[in-house]
Amino acid sequence: MISDIAALYSKWGIHNYDEDISQLEHAVQCAALARDAGANDDLVIAALLHDIGHLLELESQSGNVNIEIDDRHESTGTKYLAKMFGPAVTAPIALHVDAKRYLCAVEPTYFATLSAGSVHSLKLQGGPMSPDEAIRFEGLAGFEAAVALRRWDEQGKLTDLQVSSFDSYLPMMQGLLV
Repeated sequence: MISDIAALYSKWGIHNYDEDISQLEHAVQCAALARDAGANDDLVIAALLHDIGHLLELESQSGNVNIEIDDRHESTGTKYLAKMFGPAVTAPIALHVDAKRYLCAVEPTYFATLSAGSVHSLKLQGGPMSPDEAIRFEGLAGFEAAVALRRWDEQGKLTDLQVSSFDSYLPMMQGLLV
């Protein structure tokens, strides 16, 4: 199971999708940010794997994806990972796109922190939440973890940042298998 995830990142992690860094670089940066913030292992692995749905899309389309449509990567990734991990890993992944929409709605300065790729995908994902959507989102279990993950998601897009390798997280992943 873990070897399947590692193989997916090995094969497709080199792709940039719509950012300046690769999917693999983004994954390990987000995990490092989570770990450095003192997140528990579940949330560190959620940060590492939150965009696995993009890699699954690359795999299913032989690398030919259309970034002009919302691939619902949060749903695809959650469904795939739910076979291996519990909700403490999968719930923040399922909610990280909505967390972006939420933060853009409730924090006036958050939108300005988005990368060009995030601005583009925000439009495809429905834009900022309405006030009613934001209130509903705040009531969801795992809301806080999803918001934390989303912040690391935006921060984890630096070129030439040296962090631990993907493989260094494999024992942690193994320990979280259900």
